[in-house]
Amino acid sequence: MAQRNKTHILVPSGPLPEPFTLSGAGGSTPRRPFDGDRQEHGAALRASIEEASATPSGPNTSDEQHEGTYLTFGSFPGLELALESLDPRGSRPHPELVAVAHEDTSDGIVEWATVFIPDGEKKYFLSRLDAYLETSEQPKTKHSALLDSIQSVRRATIRELWTDDPEDFPDGPGRTWWEVWLRKRDGRELERLTAYAESNGIRMGKHHLGFGDRTVALVQASAAELGTALNSLDDLAELRRPHDVASMISLDSAAEQSEWVNDLLERISLAPDNAPAACIIDTGVQVNHPLFAGSLHTDDAHAIDAAWSPDDRTGHGTEMAGLALFGDLGEMLVSTLPVVLNHKLESVKFLPDPTSASAHDKDLYGAVTARAVDRPEIQAPDRRRVFSIATTARRITSATNAKNQDPGKPTSWSAAIDAMAAGRSIDDTDPKFTYLDPDIRAPRRLFVVSAGNIRNLEPADDHLSRSDVEPVEDPAQAWNSITVGAFTNMDDMSGTHPAFTGYTPVAPRGELSPSSRTSVVFDSKKWPVKPDVVAEGGNYALSPEQTSLDTPDNLALLTTRRHHPGQGAFTTTRDTSAATAQVASIAANIMARYPNFWPETVRALVVHSAQWTGPMLANLEAENLRESRAKLLRRYGMGVPDLVRATNSAADSLTLVAQSTIRPFEHEDGKGAEGRVREMNLHDLPWPNEVLEGLGDTEVKMRVTLSYFIEPNPSNRGWTGRYQYPSHGLRFAVKRASESTDEFRKRINKRARANDEKILSSTSDSPQWFFGSNQQQSAGSLHTDIWTGTAADLASRGVLAVYPVSGWWKHNKRLNRSDPGVPYALLVSIETPGVDTDIWTPVYQQIVSTIEIEA
Repeated sequence: MAQRNKTHILVPSGPLPEPFTLSGAGGSTPRRPFDGDRQEHGAALRASIEEASATPSGPNTSDEQHEGTYLTFGSFPGLELALESLDPRGSRPHPELVAVAHEDTSDGIVEWATVFIPDGEKKYFLSRLDAYLETSEQPKTKHSALLDSIQSVRRATIRELWTDDPEDFPDGPGRTWWEVWLRKRDGRELERLTAYAESNGIRMGKHHLGFGDRTVALVQASAAELGTALNSLDDLAELRRPHDVASMISLDSAAEQSEWVNDLLERISLAPDNAPAACIIDTGVQVNHPLFAGSLHTDDAHAIDAAWSPDDRTGHGTEMAGLALFGDLGEMLVSTLPVVLNHKLESVKFLPDPTSASAHDKDLYGAVTARAVDRPEIQAPDRRRVFSIATTARRITSATNAKNQDPGKPTSWSAAIDAMAAGRSIDDTDPKFTYLDPDIRAPRRLFVVSAGNIRNLEPADDHLSRSDVEPVEDPAQAWNSITVGAFTNMDDMSGTHPAFTGYTPVAPRGELSPSSRTSVVFDSKKWPVKPDVVAEGGNYALSPEQTSLDTPDNLALLTTRRHHPGQGAFTTTRDTSAATAQVASIAANIMARYPNFWPETVRALVVHSAQWTGPMLANLEAENLRESRAKLLRRYGMGVPDLVRATNSAADSLTLVAQSTIRPFEHEDGKGAEGRVREMNLHDLPWPNEVLEGLGDTEVKMRVTLSYFIEPNPSNRGWTGRYQYPSHGLRFAVKRASESTDEFRKRINKRARANDEKILSSTSDSPQWFFGSNQQQSAGSLHTDIWTGTAADLASRGVLAVYPVSGWWKHNKRLNRSDPGVPYALLVSIETPGVDTDIWTPVYQQIVSTIEIEA
């Protein structure tokens, strides 16, 4: 391979947009025919609705501000409810779907949908039942799509509003913390909940979050007290379990040699004042650590509470800061080379000290993170930064119950990160409240988040099998973040402390670290691939008797230690926290190298630069089925990112970067809320055609990565149609060698065809893509794949399309933000390994010529 000493090439000319209609979108899955007596079924449903909606009586009911009824509709096993028909949109008031849950029964999955029915709107269902009964003997029974699948109707309790694992429902007599999701009615929802809490002596959290038509608050109450609230307030939509942030890592220190600090300080060249920053959202950072001098100013060390000291009292934040600034200090200390820093540090303490009075207070970590993001942006609004979050929420229930958990689903914390990444602004004028949905738009942001650790490893575990059933922890499922798992190259037990004589490393060199979590158990049709990448996280050691595991220092990373005079400046750390900080460093370095690259582009470059280690690639290539490869992708992500690959091209390894916008959806005036896809972008890239043609049958590789940020819709109402989590989705397609550009357009874009025009099918190139359609169809806001073929074949593939697929914007005309265009980054790399050729210069010359012509 040639030396990587050339810049990536930013494509100066934008794509050509054209009106777009999805080609071959296909129809919906056919419904199972109704095999019962519709007259009997309809009559039973009418009776159930009348009984369930009757006004209750008793000591726990109140007519004050109570203007409707909560009903729960249950499906027949194995059938899905017509959720959108349960939630008709139009003039208010109307029935509103508030929560959807699923129950795994011996006869199949039962879907439960809870609907708030305003007073007087019961007629919506009764009128449809009348038409259903009147036409029950006809070939086309009216409203059968809505009513055939409903098996039961009952008055809702707070159990029906619970959308986490049913086994986690806190039904004991004591008070516990709940995440209460309120439906937005008139803007006074929180006021009513607060008044109810005060009148009943119920404690509430300090912060709340706003997501479109939902407000999220924390409440400490018993199940009975919330049950009373359901009969007194019409604002409740969902109940969830709040998440506890994981305990911070505490490790023994490494060797203490102050000479190392002095030697390193003499070799450091500091980043300029306008350099980007890695912002550590953690336990604070020790600002006066000698190795942070000139890289972390006291003005850039924050705490979300003015009463807190920004200093680190536990050590974890300082450890992360060292890795985010330097990487693994072990290699750096034994080197004699100069250390050139390209970025700085910022710190935000977003958790109280363990000994503080507020250490055990519950809070919404989405709101806390929003406040943490706010602090450095106020202090240095023009600074580019990457936010690093290396703490996660523990998973309390077992991953073996994944069907009920739906482990990939969003939480208020992960959704807050997605919202902030997409540029939702933060209103922090009131110290008690944090919003994520005011009208003013903020800059888009890049977050690097830890996948979380397995904390109860057992010596008998096969660590890969264990990782595959342990899903990433909150907020690592965030769509817009770079989620980082851990791998290890640390397997050398020589020189280990005598206490570890005879111990053997758990993970082989190049494999996943034993503690790293995955998304193998995620529903791939709904939730994204996580982790996106993996970085060094150290290893564990197994005792000679194979009865215990330990963490020797030589299988960990050296980093900065929170210390006092007379103590050492270094310690060791490991796991996905350490991996996350290192990837944050890579992202900050990319920002320094390419100041005009968007956050979406920086994220794309991190993932695009990643490569699988030998053992990872061997596992992937051993699987011939794309579905099996896709599962391994959810273990390893795209592999280990590399700073040199992320920031530099080579003569024989070219990376093209296109930054553009697209308008995903449109709504016609006077039409209903339903919209349609709007436009496709056609990228005709500068391409080394002649060089590739000259290489003939030489095997080459092309890698394509598409990165964009979605806006979240985190309320749990089935995650389909208008209730989808992402605002929009984008996909890419590449022209095949056997088709012209016009034929490619018509294959992708149905609107590019003449009336009734039939398309001649070209030879599919699916076998040449490593993941193929499985990766393109998977959920998420980042899509990447690798094509392998001959250079001559690649020579005619320099045309790519980016096009939209569905999202909740398509179903909501009022909140559709398509008109200004949504940003995306499209990266295309060509590699000619083992061939002495220059593909970079011909493309660069095309770029220069284009710029000169435009000038």
